[in-house]
Amino acid sequence: SITGETVELLEPYLVMEDYNLETAKKVCGNVAGLCSWTQAMAYFYGINKEVLPLKANLALQEGRLAAAQTELNNAQIQLDEKQMELDQVQAMYDTAMKEKQALLDDAEACRRKMNNATALIEGLGGEKLRWTASSKNFQNQIINLVGNVLLATGFLSYSGPFNQEYRNLLLQLWKKEMDNNKIPYSNDLNLTGMLVDNATVAEWNLQGLPNDDLSIQNGIIVTKASRFPLLIDPQGQGKVWIKNKEKNNGLQVNSSFNFILCVCHF
Repeated sequence: SITGETVELLEPYLVMEDYNLETAKKVCGNVAGLCSWTQAMAYFYGINKEVLPLKANLALQEGRLAAAQTELNNAQIQLDEKQMELDQVQAMYDTAMKEKQALLDDAEACRRKMNNATALIEGLGGEKLRWTASSKNFQNQIINLVGNVLLATGFLSYSGPFNQEYRNLLLQLWKKEMDNNKIPYSNDLNLTGMLVDNATVAEWNLQGLPNDDLSIQNGIIVTKASRFPLLIDPQGQGKVWIKNKEKNNGLQVNSSFNFILCVCHF
């Protein structure tokens, strides 16, 4: 309830030299208390005059702070919601990226397989002509099989005692007879290739059999014919070969050999 007017009215008294607690005590104790109280109230008024605007401003700022805090809380709630949405979208994005990478990997694997398949197809395309020719050749072999087998069996059964020239003459006579009877056979028939493979011939050569056609034919007759062979072998080549070939099979050599069933000239 203290006003500025009251303080102005008190001002002349407050500035008096004897208006103080010590002087008032000399007069009367109660008066001293009243004197001290009026000084304190005047001083309080001056301080309060400066504090009141600060209090008002404080209240205003506290209101603003409360409003700002409310807005902050609301913003934080929205931020949390958006963060949750972001996390969900990020998870969806990560899943989509993994699926994309898996699809890229599958596409790359498919591309490699396609390139390999293309290369294989192109490579097989180059083999088409050879396969076609081989198929045709196999068909011809099937047609000529009877005649070829007939020539091979004739060779094994009857050509052993003769030399190379006479064996070739026998084949020509047999082919002529087969032509007359319309028995198909291969014109380029190689009896050696038909009756034995190259690996076996190479093994025979290592065992001592000469590499000429006559010796190889004799080796075929010895190993393929159903009768025991008689080797006319003045140079001993056939004997050396037989001994080496049958060395691991318990071959027994007898000086008196009386079986004359299949003849081969070495």
